[in-house]
Amino acid sequence: MSGSRERDSRVARIDAAIRVIPDFPKPGILFRDVTTLLLDHQAFKDSIDIFVERYKDLKIDVVAGIEARGFIFGPPVALAIGAKFVPIRKPRKLPGEVISEEYTLEYGTDCIEMHVGAIQSGERVLIVDDLIATGGTLQAAIKLIERVGAEVVECALLVGLTDLKGHLKLGGKPVFVLVEYEGA
Repeated sequence: MSGSRERDSRVARIDAAIRVIPDFPKPGILFRDVTTLLLDHQAFKDSIDIFVERYKDLKIDVVAGIEARGFIFGPPVALAIGAKFVPIRKPRKLPGEVISEEYTLEYGTDCIEMHVGAIQSGERVLIVDDLIATGGTLQAAIKLIERVGAEVVECALLVGLTDLKGHLKLGGKPVFVLVEYEGA
């Protein structure tokens, strides 16, 4: 699932900074809490640095961050590579005209939205979020971006839960993951 990257001390530091909470939000789930990474200045910086190194020369026009943790990691990457940042949000959070994409969850449906005109046809887009599990939210974000005629270059994530195979829902879009885990 991940692109080629070295298993260097930065990735090890990022991995060590992510807290695992058993049985959250329900029994049997091992929740990967990236908020603890934000408490570790070096691990947070390392994650941004690795993304910037990967994307600085790829002519990315837009970094699209998925609510909510994509809003934490996306803007510093966008600033560093000279791209604009576009938030992709839950319904009724953005003022003005929006386009939306509904997607299926194991217990129902959800929806994401972005402002009309925020991303233009032909722009090259990097999608950033904290984690890929089943891939539903990321799949919806890709559809939303492609509906306006933009190109999704890659999806950048801190954490990938490999055994949930979410990357298989992404229509072959490249996925770059810093830290991968087996087991939900």
